[in-house]
Amino acid sequence: LVAGIFEVLGVPVYHADAEAKRMLEDPVIIGEVTALFGDGVLAEGQIDRKKLATIVFNDKIALDKLNGIVHPYVRKDLERWIGRQEGQPYILQEAAILFESGFNAFFDKIIVVTCPVDVAITRVMKRDNAGESDVRARMANQWPEQKKADMADYLINNDGAELVIPQVLKIHKELTGAHTV
Repeated sequence: LVAGIFEVLGVPVYHADAEAKRMLEDPVIIGEVTALFGDGVLAEGQIDRKKLATIVFNDKIALDKLNGIVHPYVRKDLERWIGRQEGQPYILQEAAILFESGFNAFFDKIIVVTCPVDVAITRVMKRDNAGESDVRARMANQWPEQKKADMADYLINNDGAELVIPQVLKIHKELTGAHTV
């Protein structure tokens, strides 16, 4: 939602999670993943993300190994994408595990979107058609929200009670130096 608002404002956004999912369709990455996890993570020659998620979100070592495969490809893609954004007042990367992956080092400012845990769980369950235990297993592999908030330059509250667009516009105004939006 927040990334979409920035995109409407003309800000280029790199969607790291979407790119990582897309990369799981690359034959080279499929080969690396199956070499590590076996053919049981495949369905019709493609990585079955639900099967893979069941493994990695319940085994920190397996998740680290998967990230060790995917993150270097995402990092290279991000670097190429950043190189194509010359002349932009600013750019954004949207990522669930920005700090955990070390990708925060690429950026001068960090925006963290916050909401209560129960709201986040409900939203992810709906978005991904996932069960609560699956969502909690994913979240257990992420930094606590407060730790991320403490490292942020900007916070956006997306709890459903506070309007998000004015918060985004305030940040956009500051980052562009614009007097009006």
